[in-house]
Amino acid sequence: MGDLITNFNLNQNSLGHLTSAVQLGFIIGTLTFAILTVSDRFSPSKVFFVSAVLGAICNIGMLLEFNNFMSLMSLRMLTGFFLAGIYPVGMKIAADYYDKGLGKALGYLVGALVIGTAFPHILKGYLHTFSWHHILLITSALAVIGGLMMFILVPDGPYRKQSVTLDVSAFSKVFKNSNFRAAAFGYFGHMWELYAFWAFVPVMLKYYTILHPENHLNIPMLSFFIIAVGGLSCVLGGYISQYIGAKKTAFTALLLSCICCLISPLMFEVNSVSTLIGFLIIWGIVVIADSPMFSTLVAQNADAKIKGTALTIVNCIGFSITIISIQILNTINSIADTKYMYLLLAIGPILGLLALSKKKS
Repeated sequence: MGDLITNFNLNQNSLGHLTSAVQLGFIIGTLTFAILTVSDRFSPSKVFFVSAVLGAICNIGMLLEFNNFMSLMSLRMLTGFFLAGIYPVGMKIAADYYDKGLGKALGYLVGALVIGTAFPHILKGYLHTFSWHHILLITSALAVIGGLMMFILVPDGPYRKQSVTLDVSAFSKVFKNSNFRAAAFGYFGHMWELYAFWAFVPVMLKYYTILHPENHLNIPMLSFFIIAVGGLSCVLGGYISQYIGAKKTAFTALLLSCICCLISPLMFEVNSVSTLIGFLIIWGIVVIADSPMFSTLVAQNADAKIKGTALTIVNCIGFSITIISIQILNTINSIADTKYMYLLLAIGPILGLLALSKKKS
């Protein structure tokens, strides 16, 4: 993002706008996919493949020299749109393969998502001699390879129940189930915090070096590790859920994440790099560990014929919420003392815990 801002002479506030553009595109995409019940009517693996290729093309489009703020915003939005055919569709594919043990399966899947989210940071850290163009080319190539692997190696699952007709009422139908609502609202609280945390990890680290200039941090590499460690927690959470259940696993992780939000201002005052990094690693672990559990609860409490649509709808609303939290932090970051702004992230987990406590089983 920093390279894009410099290369195209953008305003510093463009960081939040370009990040939110992906989220907005994802929202429009998930809304479209949900209304048209795409992943329930068509082969999910094929939808995944086509979306990966088109998303990669839009990503590469940022290399064009004549880009400006509006064209970059449009390309990021289109990339987000096609991500709607990857993330929720990937969860739909997992749900088609697993009746029992879905929590563990989604733990691996969301863990892979986390590693993928962190991957550009390690490219930036290790390939500092390369231009930002190479990072876009590598990530786009990996997207196409991932789509091809899904298309060639992963046929439709044994538990897939195809919906043969267009059901535009599915959007409202899924929320009639009280357990589904509880799981979905818990997920929404989780999403208020998650992507804002990920987007601002480099900002937190940079802010710490301003407060404590004697410390020098490799921000790209630390950002990668803080985000990527959450991939392991997703997998671990999946295994834990087999013993204590998805609901208890999600509730515990969300509670711990809430605590991290509340004590975050204190961590910036501590003149100890190891303490700050240790705290951010713990936060990176608990902030995502509940995500596959919420997706499991959503899938388990949705009608089998519209399971893919239900997952997509919940993703749509969840990512809509991320735009609000990211933009709020982005605005505060430009006008106020940033060490207190992460307290606002606790709002989501608190509301999510209240919603999840209403789930009957």
